[in-house]
Amino acid sequence: MPDSLSDLLDQRSHLLHDLSRLGDFQPGSITRVIRRCGKPTCRCAKPNAPGHGPQAQLTQKMGGKTVTRALSSPAEVRKAESEIAEFRRFRGLTQDLLALNRRICRLRPIPEQALSAQEKKQLRPSSKRWPRR
Repeated sequence: MPDSLSDLLDQRSHLLHDLSRLGDFQPGSITRVIRRCGKPTCRCAKPNAPGHGPQAQLTQKMGGKTVTRALSSPAEVRKAESEIAEFRRFRGLTQDLLALNRRICRLRPIPEQALSAQEKKQLRPSSKRWPRR
């Protein structure tokens, strides 16, 4: 049996409450990279050297561009990871809210109201708009 409109409205209230309780969030991903610094006298310049790292980086799209920022401490990595996890939760909640609102829109009755003279005129077929064949 489909949900009633009041049940769906209650579900929407709960989703909106969950959205209001979200913490700090941001999109992005964290990667760990090993790099070579480019200095010819550094240990990483030798053949088969392991390089420097791994270094954590936060990568995001900003204004149509990919922006990468180094995360210098474990605390900074943990903070970014929790913000990304919270963003994923935000995205899931908004998708659920959108699906729920679609169901509400389908179930909500159309309000009965009298048509104005202008609206009645627009509904009437006009000989100018509908040529006879």
